Amino acid sequence: MSRPRIGLTTYYKEAAWGVWRRPAAVVPAVYVEGVASAGGAPVLLPPVGADPAVLDVLDGLVLIGGADVDAGQYAAAPHPTTAPEPVRDDPELALARAALDRGVPLLAICRGVQVLNVALGGTLDQHLPERLGHTAYQPSPGVFGEVSFRTEPGSRIAEVLGEEASSPCYHHQGVDRVADGLTVTARSDDGVIQALEPTDAPGWAVGVQFHPEENPADRRLFDALVAQATVPHPTPRRS
Repeated sequence: MSRPRIGLTTYYKEAAWGVWRRPAAVVPAVYVEGVASAGGAPVLLPPVGADPAVLDVLDGLVLIGGADVDAGQYAAAPHPTTAPEPVRDDPELALARAALDRGVPLLAICRGVQVLNVALGGTLDQHLPERLGHTAYQPSPGVFGEVSFRTEPGSRIAEVLGEEASSPCYHHQGVDRVADGLTVTARSDDGVIQALEPTDAPGWAVGVQFHPEENPADRRLFDALVAQATVPHPTPRRS
């Protein structure tokens, strides 16, 4: 049986390999390994030349983490700490909408859940430390925090992770106003939204604010995505 093809969005910025240091489409290996270890075939989707029609040949999609969504995408003025990577925004917003419409299984991680929320009309809290008074979600540059959270009974994430779970995390922004069509399915004790799910999309979709790929001992969300990718997609809601 062939492996289901799982698309992964990518960074698009300067990278280094061998003697070269040039702009490149890159994705951290932990995402690739998460998909592969769950039995999927990773397919990288750079933002340049992107087309939602690529979903016609994919069985699932991961919106990976990365830089902040441009505040203009949700009609807000940028916070001084907001650091966007605009080349990714429009392609990923379009992919998120198309995946939901077509019923393509979707796992949206960190920036990905923010993209999902903005794609459907929601907004973001651009700097959580101002509201929370702590930097536990991003302790220092390049250092992951750890978040514990409770899931909503009957949700997809509860089916996968149970009533309570914890995960590495690394972000300074979060979901503010939840978009119509999405529902909160996990929160941490400080009230930060840790997971969103569509209320009426035809397929399986989960967005998480944390970084499950950073915990190789717990691949349950990747396993769930790939398992769903083997199921025939529902009929799209609209063309």
